Amino acid sequence: MPSSDQPATKRRFPPPWRIERDSDERFCVRDANGFLLVTIYCRDDLQQWSFGRDHLTSDEARRIATAIARLPDLLMQRQGFRPRGSGRPRWKPDRPYHVAIADMFLRERWDEINALCVLNGIPLDATGERIERGGLWRVYEFALQLHAIQFWDRFEGRWLCGEEFAHPERPKDLPPMKELTGWPAFDPKKARR
Repeated sequence: MPSSDQPATKRRFPPPWRIERDSDERFCVRDANGFLLVTIYCRDDLQQWSFGRDHLTSDEARRIATAIARLPDLLMQRQGFRPRGSGRPRWKPDRPYHVAIADMFLRERWDEINALCVLNGIPLDATGERIERGGLWRVYEFALQLHAIQFWDRFEGRWLCGEEFAHPERPKDLPPMKELTGWPAFDPKKARR
């Protein structure tokens, strides 16, 4: 493992990875240099042939190619966003990234937060931990760093390193969360009924 004062090694297949459809029969995923990483074959005339059930439709192939093209974003470790570390027994090693959200913010916007996390495929797992530091904070845990960073960024959370709040800079290449359409804007007067 290289030390922190050595330059980072260059990635073998640099991101961003892009999807191309060369023909009607395949989708290709290429890295930033144009190197072919994977080809996914498909057929749209599956109903005409008896052997069609063994092939992917173009929609299925496109979805698989899209998932493969997202791998660098999901696996990339961003600077400043470290795992919380070991400590309390309830901190799970398979969910090392913890984000604290202000309790009032969470109560006022719970429906929106829950709907956005479901829409974006971000698991919303509470640790049950409460922190009283300049207000009450609730802690959520994440297995993937990208999910934790997106949650932290979108809902004005606090990143946790051990018992302390950390204040890392927002990554420039952070993919945004999908937004809800037709969701009513938050009105604090209606929340206080």
